[in-house]
Amino acid sequence: MTRIAYLYVFDTMADWEPGFLTAELNSGRYFRKDAERYILRTVGLTKEPVVTMGGVRILPDVSLEECAAVDAGVLILPGGDTWLDDIHMPMMEKAKEFMNTGVLVAAICGATAGLAKAGMLDSRPHTSNDLGYLKAVIPTYKGEAFYIHKTAVTHGRLITATGIAPVDFAREVLRELGVFSSGTLDAWYWLYITHEAQYYYALMESLEI
Repeated sequence: MTRIAYLYVFDTMADWEPGFLTAELNSGRYFRKDAERYILRTVGLTKEPVVTMGGVRILPDVSLEECAAVDAGVLILPGGDTWLDDIHMPMMEKAKEFMNTGVLVAAICGATAGLAKAGMLDSRPHTSNDLGYLKAVIPTYKGEAFYIHKTAVTHGRLITATGIAPVDFAREVLRELGVFSSGTLDAWYWLYITHEAQYYYALMESLEI
């Protein structure tokens, strides 16, 4: 079965943050043989083009209205400069819908602030760029007791991560989706973290022929 990995795209999106994750999900190059396959679909509030923080122009595949939980495996929410704006609240409602139907939602960097603004982090373990930042910019935030000082946190069908750890973010999502073997995931992660060749060879050896 092929599932959809939805990537939310919008003006000012931090285009590098989901890159490690989307490349692996869409290519499937290191997947277990029996793992579900994924295809990436970009979703915008509308189908109008958006321009990322890096200046990349993207024409969304689908609009938010067309984005459905059916056949979806994950909804990826990257960071960006506009997450405190009300424009993203419809996407927050979509994220709630996805989580309630069992679809994984993965948010990194500024997207975690969007979740906090929507009240979605008030009663579940999570992380973000900084606790002090959340408290300062979101007066309604009530999740301090649930804040965990880690690069990435998985709780139920929600993954949150700091923007300075896109590899950790990708690892959490890949682990939760179960598409890599444990040996492949470990080797893949340490290759990008340490840059040591031994992990490349370990990665190649972990793959099922």
